[in-house]
Amino acid sequence: MNILMIEDNEAVCEMMDMFFEKENWNPQFEGDGKKGLETFLESQEKWDMIILDLNLPSLDGMQVCQKIRAASSYVPIIMLTARDSESDQVIGLEIGADEYVTKPFSPLTLMARIKALYRRSLLAVPGEDSTASRFDIETDHVKISTSTREAYLKDVRIESLTPKEFEIFALLASHPKQVFSREHLLTSIWEDPYFGDERTIDAHIKKLRQKIEQVGPQIIQTVWGVGYKFDDTNID
Repeated sequence: MNILMIEDNEAVCEMMDMFFEKENWNPQFEGDGKKGLETFLESQEKWDMIILDLNLPSLDGMQVCQKIRAASSYVPIIMLTARDSESDQVIGLEIGADEYVTKPFSPLTLMARIKALYRRSLLAVPGEDSTASRFDIETDHVKISTSTREAYLKDVRIESLTPKEFEIFALLASHPKQVFSREHLLTSIWEDPYFGDERTIDAHIKKLRQKIEQVGPQIIQTVWGVGYKFDDTNID
């Protein structure tokens, strides 16, 4: 795995370098936000994982995350934050991070998050021949292929879904009208025990809805006080 870690704390980088070496991964460390972004943009296809600190010189992690996600819909991003602010974490997820880990963190915990996210991301890049896709989830107006990670609403492709957004959408669409609580979605989508705030789901749902609305009517509904459900039966 080729990992780009944008982190200005040298001690943290040295510690993680030892863990990466044990896995025979290939890390590159950048301590400046602008330089880290440039490194990514120079060879986007090279990177399998981005580990991104929130507080960086030149460009902060929020800006770097937003620019990386604008350039690539699929590269997994884990954001590191020393802030306890719930709003910072939600904003990070809204602008494209797949996970966040709060400092101080256990290296073993971060390694587990990296491995789990990487496994899911291996299937995140769509196949070249979408017409040959086999749709294993089909509703009245939605078709989803979990093998090519493609989703269509009324035969129009929903573009740029991140791994988490796709998995949430596929789970909801495979059980039309069933209401899923935030806790249930966290348990189902995150492979490892997740101890973060349930508003993580709200952030991903918000971005998913925005991408759905670019091609058609909204089909992810909020059930107040409970959670979310998929329903496309009322589409004309």
